[in-house]
Amino acid sequence: MSNVAVFDWIAHHNDLRPNKVAIISLGMGPEGSDKQPTDKQLTYAELQLRTDALARHLRSSGVSRGQRVAVLAKNGNEYLEAQFACGRVGAIAVLLNWRLTAPELEYICNDSSPCFMIHDISLAAMATELQALCGITNLLCIGASQPGEPNPYEDALATHLNTTLNETEALVREELTHDDPWAIMYTSGTTGHPKGAIITHGMTFWNCVNLGIPARISPQTVQLCVLPLFHTGGLNCYVNPVLHAGGTVVLAQAFDPGDTLRVLGDSSYGVTHFFAVPAPYQFIMQHPDFESTDLTRLQVAGVGGAPCALTILEAWATKGVEIIQGYGMTETSPGSTMLDAADATRKIGSAGKPLLHTAVRIVVDDGTELGRNAGPGEVGELWTKGPNITPGYWNKPEATASSFTDGWLKTGDAARLDDEGFIFIVDRWKDMYISGGENVYPAEVENVLFQIPEIADAAVIGIPNDRWGEVGLAVLVLKPGQTIDKATVVNHCVTRLAKFKVPAEIAVIDILPRNATGKVLKRELRVQFVGTDAPLIS
Repeated sequence: MSNVAVFDWIAHHNDLRPNKVAIISLGMGPEGSDKQPTDKQLTYAELQLRTDALARHLRSSGVSRGQRVAVLAKNGNEYLEAQFACGRVGAIAVLLNWRLTAPELEYICNDSSPCFMIHDISLAAMATELQALCGITNLLCIGASQPGEPNPYEDALATHLNTTLNETEALVREELTHDDPWAIMYTSGTTGHPKGAIITHGMTFWNCVNLGIPARISPQTVQLCVLPLFHTGGLNCYVNPVLHAGGTVVLAQAFDPGDTLRVLGDSSYGVTHFFAVPAPYQFIMQHPDFESTDLTRLQVAGVGGAPCALTILEAWATKGVEIIQGYGMTETSPGSTMLDAADATRKIGSAGKPLLHTAVRIVVDDGTELGRNAGPGEVGELWTKGPNITPGYWNKPEATASSFTDGWLKTGDAARLDDEGFIFIVDRWKDMYISGGENVYPAEVENVLFQIPEIADAAVIGIPNDRWGEVGLAVLVLKPGQTIDKATVVNHCVTRLAKFKVPAEIAVIDILPRNATGKVLKRELRVQFVGTDAPLIS
């Protein structure tokens, strides 16, 4: 256990650099003279006041240490205010993926039991439904239904801002240590239900150190974030490290290739850092403005979430941008390894080497560790250990126990090591595939497919896709005398699963290959369907 105290980053930078711009929310300010939304800027002094006011509101609403506050919102300064306000009152932020369906979010909210939810007005109907289904005591809506209408979030902050400005009534912050949970991030589960990875204050701090050094993050850093903040890649690569260092975060509410290029090339923003999964890099380089956009101000471009194709690395290199690759997962907060830009083409496909405060090993079935002298075909499971590793899963002691051995997190990913110590991820032992940077676990999709009356058996595998990296292929066995078309399957899934989880292709066969214990042999399905002309249905 750690007794290292938690320090308030925003309060520190308010004292040191109060007039420095902390957050720019793109297009989320009032309309300008051209009737277009302007950017919304907050200095560290303003962020300090707003965070303190929100913390007071949470406390006055009965939120206390250890209780959960759900956040169902798109990117904006309010998201980060919620994170830091939870830290001040000792609450735990439950970061909800707004792309999920009501049944998916209902399971997560019933598992985490939030007493308070902060939500966007565009998601008000979903929030109200979840409040009724999950017993959430309080809702706080961000935004107004019409111009001039009340904005409950801003009204709540305004109520407490006068108190916040009175230094004689300073908010009494909870005394926390690095072991205290700061957030819960849900990852899709191999058993069909998501697991809530506990993210501690210490994990977040050590990720700031682990990524901040090789990514050269400083108070001069300006980071453009286009990934959703409910995703660890959005929040922690590199938004939290930048705010920890006192830099500036530029938030896009959603990713658009043209808008991203415009901001990257605009000297008034001066973006120095960018992070994304491979798909946005590909979409940006295919945009007609890519060749003419000046990217020379971009010092660091990071990529993760899936292997980055050589064509992407080469295209960005022609613009003078060397992409830094890495490996991690929600449970590692997320940085675990990083491939330096200088090795990006020489070690194509590699996840790099361990970060400064993280240990990594590759372990074979008998428990021995593979070294640099291992043969090129020798593969083991990647294990990782360090202060950036989750202590476990919320309400799931058995899943926690099975995920660790002697303090080492067993990632479930198969990997090998070359003679220079570079790590290569060669397979996913948990059958998970990555579609557009989002993890998809087949068991969850299969559970939904089994609800279709015509289906007797089902298995889902990931198959290559030029646009998304991978998409799902549902391999079905039908009940006697039944038929089915692709539209029936897709229409059933889209109301129960997030869009990126819905199978893109459908195949029907007579029987699924299984081993003696009844487990589906998905490697045989891959042989049958990946890179072949096996028939699919439309």
